[in-house]
Amino acid sequence: MFGIDSSELLIIALVALVVVGPKDLPKLMRTVGNWVGQARGMAKHFRSGLDAMMREAELDEMEKLWKSNNDKIMREHPADGPTPVQAAVPEAAWAEPVPALENAEASPAPPAAAPVRPAKPKAAKPKPPPRKRAARPVPAGPAAPPRDEAS
Repeated sequence: MFGIDSSELLIIALVALVVVGPKDLPKLMRTVGNWVGQARGMAKHFRSGLDAMMREAELDEMEKLWKSNNDKIMREHPADGPTPVQAAVPEAAWAEPVPALENAEASPAPPAAAPVRPAKPKAAKPKPPPRKRAARPVPAGPAAPPRDEAS
């Protein structure tokens, strides 16, 4: 870890304990950990940007190489005869033009779709009757003193 030996790390920890004190040492370690995490995140972001630029440069280089090789092959083998796709099909099939459809109604009908079965309606569950709350009994307590109407 950064070329620090275990004995050097122990000395640094003891000095930090003496200088900062045991009360504030956890707060200091948390702060240092946050800084290290942020530094690692920035380094990762920078590295991913460099990797993306290198991939783009490699793609451009590969595209140039492919284009030069393609031009070389096309010069060596001009396309005088049929293409490989045309060579696989009999000559009579690709030499004649395809007749255009004159009437749209004469075109074959599209294949029929599979029949769609209607969904079964779900049976509605009967709603239970509303619950009636029973009147709560009034607790019997001490009787209130009678009122004096004269006062």
